[in-house]
Amino acid sequence: MNGERLHYPAPGLVSGLTHRVKPGDGGLKLLSLDTVRLDEGQQQMIGGDARERVVVLLSGRLEIRAPNLEPLSIGPRPSVFEERAWAVYLPRGCGATFRASTASDLAVASAPAKRAFLQPQIITPADVREKLVGRGNWSRQVYDVVGGDFPAEHLIVGETLNPPGNWSSSPPHKHDRHDPPHESDFEEVYLYRLEPRQGFGLQRVYDPDSSNGTAVDHTYAVKHDDVVALPRGYHPVVAAPGYRLYYLWVLAGDGRDPVWFEDPDHAWIHDQ
Repeated sequence: MNGERLHYPAPGLVSGLTHRVKPGDGGLKLLSLDTVRLDEGQQQMIGGDARERVVVLLSGRLEIRAPNLEPLSIGPRPSVFEERAWAVYLPRGCGATFRASTASDLAVASAPAKRAFLQPQIITPADVREKLVGRGNWSRQVYDVVGGDFPAEHLIVGETLNPPGNWSSSPPHKHDRHDPPHESDFEEVYLYRLEPRQGFGLQRVYDPDSSNGTAVDHTYAVKHDDVVALPRGYHPVVAAPGYRLYYLWVLAGDGRDPVWFEDPDHAWIHDQ
């Protein structure tokens, strides 16, 4: 992974669908992540192929039309910093048309799927589970949008909010090795937002163990709408002072129960 590109800067204000990362990028094998920006009245067809998808409303309000689903609206969501998510699960073979009632931003996560075992399903803010993780300057709000108990095939999706100056994915953990019951193999992608949006965070990706490939240690300045691929390694992230940092996190692997392995050098902070 030492030569892989992991950091994908924001593409700017691009209308329509933008492919951000896909299998083959950054060492990913399963995950794809797209973003969609729609002006009021614009629409975008999403899905319909051999991949399952979770479409997360980042801001705005949308009308949705899909087979076996009554026409409905999701939102409004002013921003990722103000309210819990609305989302739509689209199983393999199911496409849907998303029409913007107001200017809207979407994130579209996908992974290969063999079974079309669900109709399209709406996830409302009331379905999203919230928890406070960590403490002190490594506390953060975590929101499970599509958890391990949701009957998707691969995708697990959530959101994290770091207060200014706080760390998350801390103590540093990884999930890149099939070693039950200690660790499971799940690749991951982060999509970041900042408030105010001129802010930044720092994302470290490291693994001193070369048995799973070349040892790695990268640090990226992540800005509003950047993406980082996390095929392996520990991956703590911190918000700059004065700026709230949000990231959408998307996991894909075998099974529905990710198991994290914490860096033994830093696990002691649990005992502070």
